[in-house]
Amino acid sequence: MNPNPRRCLVVTAVEAERAAFERGLAGSARDLRAAVTLLAGGVGAAMAAAATAATLAREPYDVVVSAGIGGVFPERGGLADLLVAERIIAADLGADGPEGFRSVTELGFGVTVVEALAPHPLTPVNGCEVVRGDLLTVNTGTGTADRAAWLRARHPAAVGEAMEGYGVAVAAARFGLPVAEIRAASNLVGPRDRAAWRIGEALDTLARAAVPIMEGLLG
Repeated sequence: MNPNPRRCLVVTAVEAERAAFERGLAGSARDLRAAVTLLAGGVGAAMAAAATAATLAREPYDVVVSAGIGGVFPERGGLADLLVAERIIAADLGADGPEGFRSVTELGFGVTVVEALAPHPLTPVNGCEVVRGDLLTVNTGTGTADRAAWLRARHPAAVGEAMEGYGVAVAAARFGLPVAEIRAASNLVGPRDRAAWRIGEALDTLARAAVPIMEGLLG
């Protein structure tokens, strides 16, 4: 193994996600843990950005990953599938008005789309599919059919949503670092049905995907 491996910062929202990723790395044939720092940075883009930036300011890294569980658009994938971002999009960062929603980019105040580094190759994990496309960062998790339809109309290439990816992405960009976002689908984007969520299965997918993700990014 390279004595000076590339270093990766993996940022999750909560401890359960961080622990699942760590559990997956523990089963690797090579000591990937030496090259990976795992951080539970908090829920939401603001907390994720702050935690990521504070960590990057203290130590050098080569790549940053936003990882965890999230929602999948039912026409794009199923529960426990692995969602891999090609782009990370702040889906509801902007302003509403009589003419409808306008993003920060449309208002001329900034960038809401970050190109993502997608690890290759990734094969089906734990019997579930690998689904690639846009991952949306939302401030409020979708809970109605109308909201899901609005997101699909604005972002037809979206495969899922979560709450931290854009925060991690903009922090990484401030340090000139590439970023990836990986989500295991715990619920469907649409009407909120907590009884139908499959958090345990999603965390298991995340754990099983940890080694392939890191090998795809670190080589």
